[in-house]
Amino acid sequence: MSQRIAMAAPAAGGQVAYAVTGSGPPLVYVSGWLGHLERGWALPAERAFYEALADGRKLIRYDKPGTGLSPPREGAGEYTLEHELDALRAVVAAAGVERFDLMGISLGAPVAAAWAALEPGSVRRLVLYGGWARGADIASPEIRGHVLGLVRQHWGLGSDLLTDVFAPDADAVTRAAFARYQREAADADTAHAMLGLAYRIDVLDLLPRIGAPALVVHRLRDRAAPVEQGRRLAGGIAHARFEAVAGRSHLPYIGDTRPVTSLIRQFLGLPGRHRGAGPTLTARQREVAALIAAGSTNREIGERLGITERSAEAHVERIRARMGFRSRAQIAAWWAAN
Repeated sequence: MSQRIAMAAPAAGGQVAYAVTGSGPPLVYVSGWLGHLERGWALPAERAFYEALADGRKLIRYDKPGTGLSPPREGAGEYTLEHELDALRAVVAAAGVERFDLMGISLGAPVAAAWAALEPGSVRRLVLYGGWARGADIASPEIRGHVLGLVRQHWGLGSDLLTDVFAPDADAVTRAAFARYQREAADADTAHAMLGLAYRIDVLDLLPRIGAPALVVHRLRDRAAPVEQGRRLAGGIAHARFEAVAGRSHLPYIGDTRPVTSLIRQFLGLPGRHRGAGPTLTARQREVAALIAAGSTNREIGERLGITERSAEAHVERIRARMGFRSRAQIAAWWAAN
Protein backbone atom coordinates (compact mmCIF):
# COMPACT_ATOMS: atom_id res chain seq x y z
CA MET A 1 0.00 0.00 0.00
CA SER A 2 1.01 3.61 -0.41
CA GLN A 3 -0.14 6.77 1.31
CA ARG A 4 -1.12 10.02 -0.40
CA ILE A 5 -0.37 13.15 1.62
CA ALA A 6 -2.26 16.44 1.31
CA MET A 7 -3.03 19.52 3.41
CA ALA A 8 -6.21 20.70 5.13
CA ALA A 9 -6.93 24.20 6.48
CA PRO A 10 -8.55 24.43 9.94
CA ALA A 11 -10.89 27.35 10.63
CA ALA A 12 -8.52 28.62 13.33
CA GLY A 13 -5.75 29.02 10.76
CA GLY A 14 -2.65 27.13 9.75
CA GLN A 15 -2.50 23.76 8.00
CA VAL A 16 -2.93 20.11 8.92
CA ALA A 17 -1.23 17.35 6.96
CA TYR A 18 -3.29 14.23 6.31
CA ALA A 19 -2.68 10.93 4.54
CA VAL A 20 -5.03 8.60 2.66
CA THR A 21 -4.28 4.88 2.34
CA GLY A 22 -6.30 2.07 0.78
CA SER A 23 -9.78 2.15 -0.73
CA GLY A 24 -13.32 1.49 0.40
CA PRO A 25 -15.66 3.12 2.92
CA PRO A 26 -13.79 5.82 4.89
CA LEU A 27 -12.20 5.16 8.28
CA VAL A 28 -10.94 8.35 9.96
CA TYR A 29 -8.14 7.75 12.47
CA VAL A 30 -7.34 10.08 15.38
CA SER A 31 -3.85 9.39 16.71
CA GLY A 32 -2.53 9.67 20.24
CA TRP A 33 -0.66 12.66 21.59
CA LEU A 34 2.04 12.84 18.87
CA GLY A 35 2.35 11.52 15.35
CA HIS A 36 4.34 11.86 12.15
CA LEU A 37 2.82 10.62 8.90
CA GLU A 38 6.17 9.92 7.26
CA ARG A 39 8.14 8.63 10.26
CA GLY A 40 5.25 6.40 11.34
CA TRP A 41 4.96 4.98 7.83
CA ALA A 42 8.69 4.13 7.99
CA LEU A 43 8.37 2.13 11.23
CA PRO A 44 7.54 -1.45 10.13
CA ALA A 45 5.30 -2.26 13.10
CA GLU A 46 3.29 0.94 12.85
CA ARG A 47 2.96 0.70 9.07
CA ALA A 48 1.74 -2.91 9.33
CA PHE A 49 -0.96 -1.78 11.76
CA TYR A 50 -2.19 0.94 9.41
CA GLU A 51 -2.18 -1.46 6.47
CA ALA A 52 -4.31 -3.87 8.50
CA LEU A 53 -6.85 -1.07 9.03
CA ALA A 54 -6.69 0.03 5.39
CA ASP A 55 -7.32 -3.43 3.90
CA GLY A 56 -10.93 -2.86 2.80
CA ARG A 57 -11.16 0.74 4.01
CA LYS A 58 -9.96 4.16 2.91
CA LEU A 59 -7.88 5.04 5.97
CA ILE A 60 -7.51 8.77 6.67
CA ARG A 61 -4.86 9.79 9.23
CA TYR A 62 -3.48 13.21 10.09
CA ASP A 63 -0.77 15.03 12.02
CA LYS A 64 -2.17 17.36 14.65
CA PRO A 65 -1.22 21.06 14.39
CA GLY A 66 2.42 21.56 15.26
CA THR A 67 3.31 17.87 15.00
CA GLY A 68 4.80 15.77 12.23
CA LEU A 69 4.24 17.33 8.81
CA SER A 70 1.72 19.90 10.12
CA PRO A 71 3.25 23.37 10.54
CA PRO A 72 3.37 24.94 14.04
CA ARG A 73 0.02 26.26 15.16
CA GLU A 74 -0.59 29.98 15.51
CA GLY A 75 0.18 31.44 18.93
CA ALA A 76 1.34 29.73 22.11
CA GLY A 77 -0.40 28.44 25.19
CA GLU A 78 -2.51 25.46 26.10
CA TYR A 79 -3.71 22.97 23.53
CA THR A 80 -7.45 22.30 23.89
CA LEU A 81 -10.15 19.87 22.84
CA GLU A 82 -11.47 22.60 20.56
CA HIS A 83 -8.11 22.64 18.71
CA GLU A 84 -8.40 18.87 18.28
CA LEU A 85 -11.95 19.02 16.95
CA ASP A 86 -11.08 21.91 14.62
CA ALA A 87 -8.22 19.90 13.08
CA LEU A 88 -10.43 16.81 12.67
CA ARG A 89 -13.18 18.90 11.08
CA ALA A 90 -10.71 20.36 8.57
CA VAL A 91 -9.38 16.93 7.59
CA VAL A 92 -12.85 15.45 7.12
CA ALA A 93 -13.84 18.40 4.92
CA ALA A 94 -10.64 18.30 2.85
CA ALA A 95 -10.93 14.53 2.35
CA GLY A 96 -14.53 14.99 1.17
CA VAL A 97 -16.14 12.49 3.53
CA GLU A 98 -19.44 13.18 5.25
CA ARG A 99 -20.27 9.90 7.01
CA PHE A 100 -17.52 7.57 8.16
CA ASP A 101 -16.26 5.10 10.72
CA LEU A 102 -14.18 6.87 13.36
CA MET A 103 -11.29 5.45 15.39
CA GLY A 104 -9.26 7.08 18.16
CA ILE A 105 -6.33 5.71 20.14
CA SER A 106 -4.90 6.97 23.44
CA LEU A 107 -5.62 10.74 23.60
CA GLY A 108 -7.37 10.32 20.27
CA ALA A 109 -10.00 8.13 21.96
CA PRO A 110 -11.64 10.90 24.07
CA VAL A 111 -11.29 13.25 21.09
CA ALA A 112 -13.11 10.76 18.83
CA ALA A 113 -15.72 10.21 21.53
CA ALA A 114 -16.33 13.95 21.79
CA TRP A 115 -16.72 14.19 18.00
CA ALA A 116 -19.19 11.28 17.96
CA ALA A 117 -21.24 13.03 20.66
CA LEU A 118 -21.20 16.46 19.02
CA GLU A 119 -21.44 15.35 15.36
CA PRO A 120 -23.65 12.24 15.63
CA GLY A 121 -24.82 12.31 12.03
CA SER A 122 -21.30 11.84 10.68
CA VAL A 123 -20.27 8.68 12.57
CA ARG A 124 -21.35 5.20 11.46
CA ARG A 125 -19.27 3.22 13.96
CA LEU A 126 -16.85 4.27 16.68
CA VAL A 127 -13.67 2.43 17.71
CA LEU A 128 -11.74 3.51 20.82
CA TYR A 129 -8.43 1.94 21.84
CA GLY A 130 -6.37 2.55 24.99
CA GLY A 131 -8.43 5.59 25.90
CA TRP A 132 -9.95 7.32 28.88
CA ALA A 133 -12.79 9.71 29.62
CA ARG A 134 -11.09 11.92 32.21
CA GLY A 135 -7.36 12.59 31.94
CA ALA A 136 -6.89 13.44 35.59
CA ASP A 137 -7.70 9.82 36.47
CA ILE A 138 -4.91 8.12 34.49
CA ALA A 139 -2.12 9.12 36.90
CA SER A 140 -1.62 10.81 40.26
CA PRO A 141 -0.94 14.58 40.38
CA GLU A 142 2.66 13.86 41.41
CA ILE A 143 3.30 11.60 38.41
CA ARG A 144 1.59 13.99 36.01
CA GLY A 145 3.69 16.88 37.29
CA HIS A 146 6.92 14.88 37.07
CA VAL A 147 6.33 13.72 33.51
CA LEU A 148 5.22 17.15 32.29
CA GLY A 149 8.28 18.76 33.86
CA LEU A 150 10.64 16.22 32.34
CA VAL A 151 9.14 16.64 28.86
CA ARG A 152 9.48 20.42 29.02
CA GLN A 153 12.93 20.57 30.60
CA HIS A 154 14.62 17.57 28.97
CA TRP A 155 12.66 16.31 25.98
CA GLY A 156 15.31 13.67 25.24
CA LEU A 157 14.90 11.98 28.63
CA GLY A 158 11.16 12.59 28.51
CA SER A 159 10.77 10.80 25.19
CA ASP A 160 12.83 7.87 26.50
CA LEU A 161 10.66 7.62 29.62
CA LEU A 162 7.42 7.73 27.64
CA THR A 163 8.72 5.10 25.23
CA ASP A 164 9.32 2.79 28.20
CA VAL A 165 5.73 3.42 29.35
CA PHE A 166 4.10 3.21 25.91
CA ALA A 167 6.04 0.29 24.44
CA PRO A 168 7.51 -1.98 27.14
CA ASP A 169 7.15 -5.04 24.88
CA ALA A 170 9.10 -3.54 21.97
CA ASP A 171 12.63 -4.70 21.22
CA ALA A 172 15.52 -2.33 21.90
CA VAL A 173 15.84 -1.21 18.28
CA THR A 174 12.14 -0.39 17.94
CA ARG A 175 12.13 1.47 21.26
CA ALA A 176 15.10 3.57 20.21
CA ALA A 177 13.44 4.29 16.85
CA PHE A 178 10.18 5.31 18.53
CA ALA A 179 11.96 7.61 20.99
CA ARG A 180 13.62 9.38 18.04
CA TYR A 181 10.31 9.42 16.22
CA GLN A 182 8.63 11.27 19.12
CA ARG A 183 11.37 13.92 19.16
CA GLU A 184 11.08 14.34 15.39
CA ALA A 185 7.28 14.61 15.65
CA ALA A 186 7.28 17.65 17.95
CA ASP A 187 9.49 20.04 19.87
CA ALA A 188 9.47 20.13 23.67
CA ASP A 189 6.90 22.93 23.96
CA THR A 190 4.43 21.20 21.64
CA ALA A 191 4.92 17.83 23.34
CA HIS A 192 4.32 19.49 26.72
CA ALA A 193 1.14 21.18 25.45
CA MET A 194 -0.23 17.96 23.95
CA LEU A 195 0.55 15.92 27.07
CA GLY A 196 -1.07 18.62 29.18
CA LEU A 197 -4.28 18.17 27.21
CA ALA A 198 -4.10 14.40 27.72
CA TYR A 199 -4.12 15.01 31.48
CA ARG A 200 -6.81 17.74 31.38
CA ILE A 201 -9.32 16.33 28.90
CA ASP A 202 -12.72 15.37 30.30
CA VAL A 203 -15.49 13.98 28.08
CA LEU A 204 -17.50 12.16 30.75
CA ASP A 205 -20.55 14.39 30.27
CA LEU A 206 -20.49 13.84 26.50
CA LEU A 207 -20.47 10.03 26.54
CA PRO A 208 -24.26 9.58 27.05
CA ARG A 209 -24.85 11.59 23.86
CA ILE A 210 -23.05 9.03 21.65
CA GLY A 211 -25.57 7.05 19.62
CA ALA A 212 -23.27 5.19 17.24
CA PRO A 213 -22.33 1.55 17.92
CA ALA A 214 -18.96 1.57 19.66
CA LEU A 215 -16.13 -0.88 20.28
CA VAL A 216 -13.77 -0.09 23.16
CA VAL A 217 -10.54 -2.11 23.21
CA HIS A 218 -7.96 -1.99 25.99
CA ARG A 219 -4.94 -4.06 26.93
CA LEU A 220 -5.23 -5.62 30.37
CA ARG A 221 -1.90 -4.35 31.71
CA ASP A 222 -1.65 -1.07 29.80
CA ARG A 223 1.05 0.93 31.61
CA ALA A 224 -0.07 4.34 30.35
CA ALA A 225 -3.83 4.10 30.89
CA PRO A 226 -5.11 1.46 33.35
CA VAL A 227 -7.71 -0.93 31.94
CA GLU A 228 -10.29 0.48 34.37
CA GLN A 229 -10.23 3.68 32.30
CA GLY A 230 -11.27 1.73 29.23
CA ARG A 231 -14.11 0.09 31.13
CA ARG A 232 -15.25 3.47 32.41
CA LEU A 233 -15.15 4.90 28.89
CA ALA A 234 -17.26 2.03 27.55
CA GLY A 235 -19.63 2.20 30.50
CA GLY A 236 -20.65 5.74 29.62
CA ILE A 237 -21.63 4.90 26.01
CA ALA A 238 -25.05 3.36 25.48
CA HIS A 239 -24.17 1.04 22.60
CA ALA A 240 -20.58 0.18 23.51
CA ARG A 241 -18.94 -3.21 23.65
CA PHE A 242 -15.82 -3.53 25.78
CA GLU A 243 -13.03 -5.96 24.88
CA ALA A 244 -9.91 -6.48 27.01
CA VAL A 245 -6.94 -8.12 25.31
CA ALA A 246 -3.68 -9.43 26.75
CA GLY A 247 -0.62 -7.22 26.82
CA ARG A 248 0.88 -4.18 28.50
CA SER A 249 1.94 -1.93 25.60
CA HIS A 250 -0.12 1.21 25.19
CA LEU A 251 0.68 1.49 21.49
CA PRO A 252 -1.68 -0.77 19.49
CA TYR A 253 1.02 -1.76 16.99
CA ILE A 254 3.52 -3.00 19.61
CA GLY A 255 3.26 -6.51 21.07
CA ASP A 256 0.73 -9.02 19.78
CA THR A 257 -1.33 -6.87 17.42
CA ARG A 258 -3.43 -9.66 15.91
CA PRO A 259 -6.16 -9.70 18.60
CA VAL A 260 -6.46 -5.91 18.33
CA THR A 261 -6.68 -5.71 14.55
CA SER A 262 -8.97 -8.75 14.36
CA LEU A 263 -11.48 -7.24 16.81
CA ILE A 264 -11.46 -3.90 15.02
CA ARG A 265 -11.81 -5.38 11.53
CA GLN A 266 -14.68 -7.66 12.55
CA PHE A 267 -16.48 -4.75 14.22
CA LEU A 268 -16.13 -2.77 10.98
CA GLY A 269 -17.64 -5.65 9.02
CA LEU A 270 -14.37 -6.91 7.56
CA PRO A 271 -12.73 -10.36 7.75
CA GLY A 272 -10.69 -10.70 10.93
CA ARG A 273 -7.58 -11.62 8.96
CA HIS A 274 -6.06 -9.20 6.48
CA ARG A 275 -3.63 -9.54 3.62
CA GLY A 276 -0.67 -8.04 5.51
CA ALA A 277 2.73 -8.77 3.91
CA GLY A 278 4.58 -5.46 3.73
CA PRO A 279 6.95 -4.62 0.87
CA THR A 280 10.43 -6.13 0.75
CA LEU A 281 13.71 -5.10 -0.86
CA THR A 282 16.24 -6.98 -2.92
CA ALA A 283 19.68 -7.71 -1.45
CA ARG A 284 21.26 -4.85 -3.42
CA GLN A 285 18.49 -2.45 -2.40
CA ARG A 286 19.08 -3.36 1.25
CA GLU A 287 22.77 -2.52 0.78
CA VAL A 288 21.79 0.85 -0.64
CA ALA A 289 19.32 1.46 2.21
CA ALA A 290 22.04 0.70 4.77
CA LEU A 291 24.38 3.22 3.13
CA ILE A 292 21.63 5.85 3.04
CA ALA A 293 21.10 5.28 6.77
CA ALA A 294 24.84 5.81 7.24
CA GLY A 295 24.54 9.20 5.58
CA SER A 296 26.14 8.33 2.21
CA THR A 297 25.42 10.39 -0.89
CA ASN A 298 24.57 8.74 -4.20
CA ARG A 299 28.16 9.25 -5.35
CA GLU A 300 29.50 7.62 -2.19
CA ILE A 301 27.04 4.73 -2.57
CA GLY A 302 28.25 4.19 -6.11
CA GLU A 303 31.90 4.20 -5.07
CA ARG A 304 31.21 1.80 -2.20
CA LEU A 305 29.27 -0.69 -4.35
CA GLY A 306 31.28 -0.32 -7.55
CA ILE A 307 28.42 1.14 -9.59
CA THR A 308 27.85 4.50 -11.23
CA GLU A 309 26.30 7.41 -9.37
CA ARG A 310 23.37 7.25 -11.76
CA SER A 311 22.81 3.57 -10.93
CA ALA A 312 22.91 4.40 -7.23
CA GLU A 313 20.31 7.11 -7.80
CA ALA A 314 18.12 4.62 -9.67
CA HIS A 315 18.33 2.16 -6.75
CA VAL A 316 17.27 4.93 -4.34
CA GLU A 317 14.26 5.78 -6.49
CA ARG A 318 13.24 2.13 -6.73
CA ILE A 319 13.43 1.81 -2.94
CA ARG A 320 11.26 4.88 -2.51
CA ALA A 321 8.71 3.59 -5.02
CA ARG A 322 8.58 0.08 -3.56
CA MET A 323 8.29 1.23 0.06
CA GLY A 324 5.97 4.16 -0.62
CA PHE A 325 8.49 6.63 0.83
CA ARG A 326 8.96 10.26 -0.17
CA SER A 327 12.42 10.97 1.24
CA ARG A 328 15.83 9.50 2.06
CA ALA A 329 15.09 10.22 5.73
CA GLN A 330 12.23 7.72 5.62
CA ILE A 331 14.52 5.10 4.11
CA ALA A 332 17.05 5.74 6.90
CA ALA A 333 14.35 5.50 9.58
CA TRP A 334 13.02 2.26 8.10
CA TRP A 335 16.50 0.75 8.01
CA ALA A 336 17.21 1.76 11.63
CA ALA A 337 13.91 0.24 12.78
CA ASN A 338 14.75 -3.03 11.04
